[in-house]
Amino acid sequence: MVSEIPVFINPMDVGFEGNTGRYRHADTVEDLAAILLSSKWDWSNVPSFHRALMSTLEALEFYTDAASARAAFVVAAHEAGLQVLPDDAAKVRKAS
Repeated sequence: MVSEIPVFINPMDVGFEGNTGRYRHADTVEDLAAILLSSKWDWSNVPSFHRALMSTLEALEFYTDAASARAAFVVAAHEAGLQVLPDDAAKVRKAS
């Protein structure tokens, strides 16, 4: 799935569960879709997974609403127990 024009988002890094310090970087909605469709994460018990996937696909198809796609992804990532930076930076600082 490659769109002709990238749909940019506010950059983020998504932490691999159980691998502290390893992150996957995302600059575009296409990056978010690739993470959602990757077999590296188990999305089976994440209620908001389909909403996040649909939001990213709609943003890719119509080149709109990248912020909503990013927000839906963050909700799904948190439900899956994944860390999202810079969104979770304050939590990381408090924990250390």
